[in-house]
Amino acid sequence: MNDQRRDGAGRRVVVAGAGMAGVRTAEALREQGFTGPVTLIGAEPHPPYDRPPLSKGVLLGGAEGDGSAVFDVDFAGLDIDLRLGCEVTGVRVADKEIDTDQGPVGYDVLVAATGAHPVRLPGTAGAEGVHVLHNLDDALRLRPVLERNDSVVVVGAGWIGAEFTTAARAAGCEVTVVEATGRPLSGALPAEIARPMARWYAESGATLLTDARVERVEPGAVLLADGRRLEADAVVVGIGARPATAWLADAVELGPQGEVLADARLRASAPDVYAVGDCASFPSARYGERLLIHHWDNALQGARTVAEGILDAVSYTHLDVYKRQDPPLGQRAAGRPHGGRGHPRRDARRSVRPGAVLLVRAVRAVRAVRGPPRGGGHHAVARRARGPGVERVLAARGAAGRAAGRGPAPRPDPGPQADRVRRPGRPGPGPRPGPAAEGRRPPLTRYHGRTIGEGARLPPPGPGWHAWSCDRD
Repeated sequence: MNDQRRDGAGRRVVVAGAGMAGVRTAEALREQGFTGPVTLIGAEPHPPYDRPPLSKGVLLGGAEGDGSAVFDVDFAGLDIDLRLGCEVTGVRVADKEIDTDQGPVGYDVLVAATGAHPVRLPGTAGAEGVHVLHNLDDALRLRPVLERNDSVVVVGAGWIGAEFTTAARAAGCEVTVVEATGRPLSGALPAEIARPMARWYAESGATLLTDARVERVEPGAVLLADGRRLEADAVVVGIGARPATAWLADAVELGPQGEVLADARLRASAPDVYAVGDCASFPSARYGERLLIHHWDNALQGARTVAEGILDAVSYTHLDVYKRQDPPLGQRAAGRPHGGRGHPRRDARRSVRPGAVLLVRAVRAVRAVRGPPRGGGHHAVARRARGPGVERVLAARGAAGRAAGRGPAPRPDPGPQADRVRRPGRPGPGPRPGPAAEGRRPPLTRYHGRTIGEGARLPPPGPGWHAWSCDRD
């Protein structure tokens, strides 16, 4: 591989989509030493932001106002051409150009990171009082509903339904949740894990109706297929999402849900086109099937793989990290990555509160060229690989936050001691206060250099998912 290809000089990378996957891809390119032009195109006029706070702090009047949902990235400092309010409408692979509502944009490498769009109830598009919760504008439109303490019918007891119900009940709204299947999260979790959530809805004060299908929505009411009529000042629909790939339909191979069918390096079927995040599926060597994962961690890890793929050769199998504030009682569904030599079922020890749910779908980034890391896991690899590109990205993140009045002042350089990988049995730079010093029980283990407290390990409920319902003795 010649130097020009490695550092990207003269090669134009265009990233379509300014969500988590797109922003982190552009950032990862600079972090890994790419010096060519990088253009990041976002359809929304807002500065790129993180979506998880939308169903939590933004709804309740917090994260949007203080800017904490906005990505702390100085795009100008990273020499990234950020174009907002620019919607991608098509791509001409032969000409290596994408079409936008502001004119064509040429590329040498294209990264599709346009995410997904929410599924809507038939006949409700544009209907007054019917909402989805997908982007910042959706959250801002829903905020007055919570401020007025309106009665709300939530259609769908999935993640979005649970998170919105949490916020709505915290605001004092009367909430009825309508689920077409027999239990919450039927498409996301095994039955034995998801079944207790019905009790959590009741304890929060929300009404959960299962095996209930919506016939139609009328002004001020939702009519169910069994004839029941639910009065509602507002309706929130959370029944899933589909990849936003209509602009790619004639250019790359798409799957049954409209997702880009990417290979193990997240390359699409067209030359010099990659796909990452919610809009792409990829083959999993571990599970023997293609995975389409709508989760921020997939976007985060896939971005690194795409950046390395543009510069070098890697394969991707994804390492899930699930962390949610669901459902109405604020329970967490959380998973942690396993180490380079570990096993997801053996290493998934977490400090969790009774009744919490621990989820791990084990996958890991596989380096096709460099081989597995030695000791210290991926955190140690990051420390050893910390070079000028990484320092540039870290400086840009801090500068963006300080310019917006967020975040602490830059820390002093800790010196070479900070980059040393601590191995088992090697003493650290100095004593640290730990659980024993505070009168708590000692930790069970150390995991990637972090102290992991008491937890529980139970057999997984089925293939693929490693899940534990944890209750301490």
